[in-house]
Amino acid sequence: MTIKLYNTLTRKKEIFNPIEPGKVKMYVCGPTVYNYIHIGNARPAVVFDTVRRYLEYQGYEVAYILNFTDVDDKLIDAAKQMGEDVPAIAERFITAYKEDVAALGVKEATLHPRVTESMDDIIDFIKTLIDKGYAYEAEGDVYFKTRSFDDYGKLSHQSIDDLRSGARIQVGEKKADPLDFALWKKAKAGEIHWSSPWGNGRPGWHIECSAMAKRHLGDTIDIHAGGQDLAFPHHENEIAQSEACNDQTFANYWIHNGYITIDHEKMSKSTGNFILAHELIKKYPPELIRFFILSVHYRNPINFSETLLEQAKNGFDRILNVYSNLKHRKETSMNLVDDTPDYQVKLDQLKATFIAEMNDDFNTANALAVVFDLVKEANLYLTEQQTNRQTIEAFTSLFDELSSILGINFEQTSSALLDDEIDQLLREREEARKVKDFARADQIRDQLKEQNIILEDTAQGTRWKRG
Repeated sequence: MTIKLYNTLTRKKEIFNPIEPGKVKMYVCGPTVYNYIHIGNARPAVVFDTVRRYLEYQGYEVAYILNFTDVDDKLIDAAKQMGEDVPAIAERFITAYKEDVAALGVKEATLHPRVTESMDDIIDFIKTLIDKGYAYEAEGDVYFKTRSFDDYGKLSHQSIDDLRSGARIQVGEKKADPLDFALWKKAKAGEIHWSSPWGNGRPGWHIECSAMAKRHLGDTIDIHAGGQDLAFPHHENEIAQSEACNDQTFANYWIHNGYITIDHEKMSKSTGNFILAHELIKKYPPELIRFFILSVHYRNPINFSETLLEQAKNGFDRILNVYSNLKHRKETSMNLVDDTPDYQVKLDQLKATFIAEMNDDFNTANALAVVFDLVKEANLYLTEQQTNRQTIEAFTSLFDELSSILGINFEQTSSALLDDEIDQLLREREEARKVKDFARADQIRDQLKEQNIILEDTAQGTRWKRG
């Protein structure tokens, strides 16, 4: 089936046709590693990991490059504040990033290039731009001549004149035009630096991704991805310098994820309105956080609050509950074949719908709705007194297949109580009540409530159902 994705460059959905059949070259802008990532940084990690997983599911070989910006102004400022050197801080937070996103189910990238390991490529890239007349040196700094690139603004759909009205030359900058941007920055006294034809310094932010993408994926790539906040100026500048240098289209498809707000307020470290993924993972199952992120289409904004996360947990637990019950029921089901064809048709239809939703711009929100349809069908089947082991296996197999695309391992995360365990706890609760051990009885009731088990005490005994 055909995959369509929304291309920020053209502002429309397009059929995905990679440069080389069966292979995808994908570059994702990674973090600046001066601190732990916040939940907004975690969203692109989860979203584009899911895109990668789905492309691989469809048989593509994906070269997935995610860079680390391990030197820039933020890292230099952090080094001064912490009394450490830049490489030590970068190494610590690269490790932290990998741990956090791994907990969220993100696969290791094909390669994690670092700015500090790409200096020769960056310098060569800048030399080419100067030689071709697209860049100039000014007292140790090097700037890109924005007006020299005729297509500047094509990603953000802004004209050069509109951009010009809001541009300013900051104190200390030596650029000839307010729209020009830095490719190389002259080192200040005591700062980390590298030698170059223009003196000691370090790269500007935008040039690093262009150089690393060229080095590891070539002049033209299939997909360039990142957060919506990077579309301008970062990705716009990447296009300008890459296409000026290489005389080739830089990326055929640009995909951007939407923002995350905190209680409807824009996240900002300067105002303290942010939540570190590192801390959130300590408080909630990381699989739930991933589920929450994927419950909204990647291009739409997400409003985050712990209340909303708790609400998402109710739905997530429904999936875990039915998966656990399927695994348990398999042990007691018989090797019958009569009902398999009927249910297999339903399962095939659900799978086809899931794939159709993912083919439509990786719509994980609608894909998860299909998973809940699968939950409904499984619960319905489990009400039958006699179940077929082959049908149970068909259900669990489809759960596993869909969850592998979404990056959520229900086998690993499932902590829901099985039916027999619930019955055992109810018997224990009844015994506790008989001996007037009401504290233990209440403890069991609360334990079941946490698992979304609803109790109903009747004259005939206690009945239960899943909420």
